Amino acid sequence: MGNQGPHGRSRRKRPGHRPRAAGVVAAAVAVVLGAAGCDSDGDTTAPRPSATAHAPVWDRGPDSIAAVGDSITRGFDACNVLSDCPTVSWATGSDASVDSLAVRLLGRADAAEHSWNYAVTGARMADVPAQMARAARRRPELVTVMAGANDACRPSTKQMTPVVDFRSEFKDALATLRKKLPRTQVYVSSVPNLKRLWAQGRTSALGKQIWKLGICPSMLGDADTLDPAATLRRDTVEKRVEEYNKVLKEVCARNTRCRFDGDAVHDYRFGPAQLSHWDWFHPSRDGQARLAEIAYRTITAKNPVT
Repeated sequence: MGNQGPHGRSRRKRPGHRPRAAGVVAAAVAVVLGAAGCDSDGDTTAPRPSATAHAPVWDRGPDSIAAVGDSITRGFDACNVLSDCPTVSWATGSDASVDSLAVRLLGRADAAEHSWNYAVTGARMADVPAQMARAARRRPELVTVMAGANDACRPSTKQMTPVVDFRSEFKDALATLRKKLPRTQVYVSSVPNLKRLWAQGRTSALGKQIWKLGICPSMLGDADTLDPAATLRRDTVEKRVEEYNKVLKEVCARNTRCRFDGDAVHDYRFGPAQLSHWDWFHPSRDGQARLAEIAYRTITAKNPVT
């Protein structure tokens, strides 16, 4: 009855899909050529091939998806104030208005059974390795990662996660996955532009009141203050986010079967329609849909974003 996927159901033919058998053959060729080994980031698959070798083929049609990360992937504040709403998650949600990544890749029926959301509101990169370990138990063919905003959103700029620690934690997260699932693909989202979110949200009186409850104080605290100290504080957060995104790009590039979005999420200009009208900071349903579009475009591209 045709090829069977990892869950025993008929495997759909999608553009760019690569049968498992082809992957086994490619791995065997790599061994014969003496290419097998570990890379410096703990990836136990074959290292990145030389210019004369064929690069691993990216499967643009994975049959199962797990998501890890923070409140954005949980749909926080997209439906109700200060509440998760995973049904509108860009990665695994079922809401038709969002058309999540899982629905786009798997179809609505299969997305309900073969996508899982392990993100946690408030999570930082240090929490992602444990989320990866839980996700790995499902043996997904693709894992999405969106984390880093909470590493910059701290009570003060001095409490932001150091870049060296952020790098180590992200490498640990990938290594945790690779130990169990060396062939699982990873999509990595850039950290959003928090300063732009501040600039958009400070026009809302309601949003600023909710910000006072503790949402991203390093960027959103004293939202209307524009003195040199406040400007320096926001610029410091902005620079740290850019450094985090550089880490995500570099570490992902050194791991086989990993795609970074090329700063697409960071560069996306979220406007009033894409922001929660509860807090004017987290994505609305429309914002979640835009994140799903970016992820789908990156994952299904014939060539990775550079």
